[in-house]
Amino acid sequence: MGIDFFGAFSINAEYIILGMLVITIMAIILSIVILFKLKVLKRRYNLFMNGKDAESLEPLLLKRFEEIDALNSANTKNTKEIEEIFNRLQFVYQKVGIVKYDAFNEMGGRLSFSLAMLDNRNNGHIINSMHSREGCYTYIKEIVNGQSYIELGDEERKALNQALAGQGDPDLEDMNRKLK
Repeated sequence: MGIDFFGAFSINAEYIILGMLVITIMAIILSIVILFKLKVLKRRYNLFMNGKDAESLEPLLLKRFEEIDALNSANTKNTKEIEEIFNRLQFVYQKVGIVKYDAFNEMGGRLSFSLAMLDNRNNGHIINSMHSREGCYTYIKEIVNGQSYIELGDEERKALNQALAGQGDPDLEDMNRKLK
């Protein structure tokens, strides 16, 4: 027995029933697979939400969020402090030059020195200490933008040039290398 579709074609009823049976069986199999996957997902969710002591995970997550907030605020504070330190370092003596010499050609070695100390903007001071048998005389001269408004002696000029070039006394550099 067949079903006639407006005279265009006809299909046997057995094929319709068979097709519906196949679709139903496929739907049942698909439902079983979905239920199995849901059961596995539910078990994983429960394992995730329960700790070793079967406690809820919520307090642990809240604690971690508080720690993250604390770390963010500490990072912000550290960033501000680093910027402040960097700004202060611009005015700290960063460049040094030193020249040792014998001021009065006396015996006893090079006990006199000129020490130039400059900040990042080439501002600072030159300290000149002249040693003799009668005593020690110390002078200081101000340096602005790498220049002195007071005339510099040869040793003071050498010390200033060393500081501007980032060089120091070779004897002291050798001593520093030995100490390291």
